[in-house]
Amino acid sequence: MSAGSFTLLGMEVVLGFLVAAIAGWALLQLLPRYALRQTAYEDAPESHRSKTGTPTMGGIAILAAIACAGFLAHDAAARALFVLVFGCAGVGFIDDLIGIRSGTNAGLRARTKFLATAVFAATFMRMLPPTAYTIVHAPHFELAVPYWLWLVLGILAITGAAHAVNLTDGLDGLAAGSLVPPLYVFWALGMVAGAGLHEWPTVVAFAIGGCLGFLVYNLHPARMFMGDTGSLALGALLAAAAILDGEMLLLVVAGGLFVAEALSVMLQVVYFKLTGGRRIFLMSPLHHHFELAGWQERTVTLRFWLASLLCSVVGWIIGNL
Repeated sequence: MSAGSFTLLGMEVVLGFLVAAIAGWALLQLLPRYALRQTAYEDAPESHRSKTGTPTMGGIAILAAIACAGFLAHDAAARALFVLVFGCAGVGFIDDLIGIRSGTNAGLRARTKFLATAVFAATFMRMLPPTAYTIVHAPHFELAVPYWLWLVLGILAITGAAHAVNLTDGLDGLAAGSLVPPLYVFWALGMVAGAGLHEWPTVVAFAIGGCLGFLVYNLHPARMFMGDTGSLALGALLAAAAILDGEMLLLVVAGGLFVAEALSVMLQVVYFKLTGGRRIFLMSPLHHHFELAGWQERTVTLRFWLASLLCSVVGWIIGNL
């Protein structure tokens, strides 16, 4: 990548940061006024009870940063990306609103959220311009698959990533901070592969800045939560960036932290049912297991950030083999 690419990234990240920081300040004034406050998850660790009443739907601040990228990104891939991100954000918004109005943490039914995000994932895949349908695109190796398989894998990748990030969004600063390294990796791989000739990487750069700007208000002790409004949208964006790079399979590596979080929930549920109530983890998702094991919330967050960074470094290395 040229120095110009990094300069452009820096400018876009800074702009995204500023937009999210300003939007976050405005949200802190508006969200409490409309009683848009979080209710702690009933099965979360006892220490989370104090989080009840914290303003939620703060992901709108990150979405504001992403929306500003629309002034610079207009190509077909960017348009498809906006449809996906804001469609999934809409699903999350409805889910958050139902949970707030009910006074519980329960919003839309899980199957409804999965189906709705899958619909937007399918729409995104169908909107993309004709391509080689690659799922691995390294300098010395490329793996392409038939269109139908690429379509199915893409829908699964987007839906899975959206809900994996949603599961990860359980501690102050955890999801937003953990998203920055893999988003950067897919931005960088896209620039190396020539995706910089297109405009969609601008959306990813603004999202990185948006996550950093949101962390101003989301670091422990959080003054505002992302909510499903932000987590579903950002998870979908992460998977979409991998798909646009032709690196769908690399998402499992670079986004390894989110994979681990989702797997911890699936394994816990399956094992619980098969053994009549026994558990693998003290609690799932995985970050709650470490909380109950005695780690402080800040410690869990920092170590999970480091794990995300390491997964992303490995992903970058594999993507350049």
